[in-house]
Amino acid sequence: MNPLFYPLQFNPILKEKIWGGEKLKMLLNKPITSDTTGESWELSAVEGNISVVSNGDFKGKEITALIDAYPEEILGALVYNRFGKQFPLLFKYLDAKEDLSIQVHPNDALAKERHNSLGKTEMWYVMQADEGAEIIVGFKENSTQDEYLKSLATRKLTSILDGIEVHEGEVFFLETGTVHSIGAGIVIAEIQQTSDVTYRLYDFDRFDSNGNKRELNVDLALEAINYQKTETQKLFFREANQSNPVVECSYFTTNFIPLTVKTAIEKLGDSFTVYMCVEGTFEIIISDVHFYYQKGDTVLIPAALKNYYLSGVASLLEIYIS
Repeated sequence: MNPLFYPLQFNPILKEKIWGGEKLKMLLNKPITSDTTGESWELSAVEGNISVVSNGDFKGKEITALIDAYPEEILGALVYNRFGKQFPLLFKYLDAKEDLSIQVHPNDALAKERHNSLGKTEMWYVMQADEGAEIIVGFKENSTQDEYLKSLATRKLTSILDGIEVHEGEVFFLETGTVHSIGAGIVIAEIQQTSDVTYRLYDFDRFDSNGNKRELNVDLALEAINYQKTETQKLFFREANQSNPVVECSYFTTNFIPLTVKTAIEKLGDSFTVYMCVEGTFEIIISDVHFYYQKGDTVLIPAALKNYYLSGVASLLEIYIS
């Protein structure tokens, strides 16, 4: 007999980064213990970083163990048929106190060939940005490998890259091959393929805590980079109590829900759904049972849960696979 499924939360996997800060605690109530925490992995099936359930009857169970036992109930038939018992997405919050390195991610084919991994298509939702804070997303104009290498050798790479000032509530969609960096003073909710493959191109000549420059992956990146100018910002409607489409790609669909009243949700059961609360507080109501959440919480709705209510005053990212 199958157990009674319910909304699942997970213990955050906290990552120390030389560019990290304290905003994950100040803004999102994460249990960080240092002033250089850069990432909170909210839901992960990356090897070595497997999320553990923090609530309910499944508390203490790894997400991979639940999927192994109940693949269609957790993932949904559509996801299970496509990915097997692999959880295909990774959810994070990031705090960039300092600039991240300039980097790029390979596509599926290259990542499979080199690392036996998925590629890393990703989406950023800007939760907070200091005045004037910028991201780097691709090239200002169409470029070439030769121009890129020359700019890198002369430490002028940023002069040919597209720097954009960002503001709270903006969304950027980064296909694989897009050269990018999150600038200082930005907190981001990130949705991406289950992959931890990153090629670092330039790190502003910084040193790590041991006095060493961090490794660069210039040669590996050459074949991975898209040298064409790309449009990454996604504009979207914000109609209250509706699932407003933001990003739809073969890897995930993301909607934005400005929640103000109790709203009925009906799903087909073919995919899991994840909610990331980027502002406010809300609850999920299932058969008169209330589950409460606040800003910074991430919750997985197993595919077996097809009907429920959302209630509260909150801004939610709603993610699933279609």
